[in-house]
Amino acid sequence: MKETELKALVSLLEDDDNDIVDQIERKIISIGSPIIPFLEEQWERSFNPILQKRLEDLIHSMQYDVLRDKLVAWRESGAEDLLEGLYLVATYQYPDLELEKLRQDLEQLYYDAWVEFQPEAFHYDQVRIMNSVMFGKLKFSGNTKNFHSPSNSMIHIVMESRKGNPISLSVIYMLIARKLGMPIYGINLPNLFILTYKTEETQFYINPFNRGLIFSREDIQNYVSELQLMPRNSFFEPCSNLEIIQRMLRNLYVSFEKLGEHYKSEEVKLLLKSISDGNPDYMNDFNTF
Repeated sequence: MKETELKALVSLLEDDDNDIVDQIERKIISIGSPIIPFLEEQWERSFNPILQKRLEDLIHSMQYDVLRDKLVAWRESGAEDLLEGLYLVATYQYPDLELEKLRQDLEQLYYDAWVEFQPEAFHYDQVRIMNSVMFGKLKFSGNTKNFHSPSNSMIHIVMESRKGNPISLSVIYMLIARKLGMPIYGINLPNLFILTYKTEETQFYINPFNRGLIFSREDIQNYVSELQLMPRNSFFEPCSNLEIIQRMLRNLYVSFEKLGEHYKSEEVKLLLKSISDGNPDYMNDFNTF
């Protein structure tokens, strides 16, 4: 479609007849996501607040559909690239975020850890070195002041601000550690996301939200007992990348609910549902933060 025809379509969004506006919106959506930059350009050039609002809603709707499709494709491809999954979650709020820029930022964090790391060190000492890098050199810490802020689920913001919630700090720690060759994985505890260092001979646990505190299986058993829950294997053994992204989306849902942004929370809930394969437990409240 020629640019003049596209401009004519957009101009019809100013019409007072809602039926006409609905028809035009459906026509624009049928063109597909390549039209989004053009719509953004028309928004910038417009001085009509009604047209701007309709363009904003249209752009968001189209970007949301693209995100949902990408999340489903990521899951169906095996969910192997955790950073890509984290990137997709962040694009809900920041659709212009670039995955390659995120990879470069992670590479810099990895390099900062690599220059300090000692691969021949004993496993507990390796974790202490990682803790020193993460919480000393790089100054990551728990965002206790704004614990429920949506920004804590935006991986690029956590990388920049050095503040996050339990799962965002854990995944950054894990991504760096895995690049260093450390056998570190995520653990889905109720109300708290942690990490485990696991080999055939050794397993212990790490809490990045508490500056990398090292603890044992017995400590987890005591924690679960205090919550009056029955122990599950998932409280002690590594979770999948898909489970991590599902938990990130649950956190984001709770964050928007607490802010009263119910439209956003419902959109996030639908994203979560789209990658949960009909699991009725996909909104489990224990499986957050």
